[in-house]
Amino acid sequence: MKKILHTYRHAFLILGYMPIYLILFFWVEHLVTDSYHIIGCELDHMIPFVEWFVFPYILWFPYIALGVLAFILYDKDEYFRLAKMLITGMSIFLFVSFVFPNGLSIRPDLSSLGRENLAITLLSKLHKLDTQTNVCPSIHVFNSVAVCFAFFHSEVFRKKKVLCGSLLVLSVLVCLSTLFIKQHSVIDVVAALLMFVLLLPAYYRKKKPAN
Repeated sequence: MKKILHTYRHAFLILGYMPIYLILFFWVEHLVTDSYHIIGCELDHMIPFVEWFVFPYILWFPYIALGVLAFILYDKDEYFRLAKMLITGMSIFLFVSFVFPNGLSIRPDLSSLGRENLAITLLSKLHKLDTQTNVCPSIHVFNSVAVCFAFFHSEVFRKKKVLCGSLLVLSVLVCLSTLFIKQHSVIDVVAALLMFVLLLPAYYRKKKPAN
């Protein structure tokens, strides 16, 4: 056990951060309940509600967890870049949520849709766990893009075309799911993508050519 802990001690960077993040996230969730800035734009109302996108939305949780685990086990160097990227992005999200409380007003009333199916049932449970506050920037989008980029950047995984292609498709579906099940506004998605692009040079600097 000591040998395993020593070999994978780098895992504690992200494992140590996650309890802190979750505590602060749920604290802000309870702090911001009825007084917040509404995030939204006209495009949000042009995108139809499609409950079946709840499945890729939920797949995000094992996707991120297993993706990080893969780097912990097989690509230590890439893991550190990814972990720092995720920690920075999630910390910025918490800061924004605290100084600029925000939320949505586009979630549909599921009981008024006039239909029942597995997707609707899952969405109703999701709504109870994940409130419509603190949505910008979208961590679903940011983490999906960050993990997907790490796989394509990794010397260990980038040659596994089927794996990387599948994760790219999943990442796109996750990003779309946030819009089609009205968990996020287009603004949240754009903000997450912009945050990723701005943070990219800090952790993925181009290697200098050898002399």
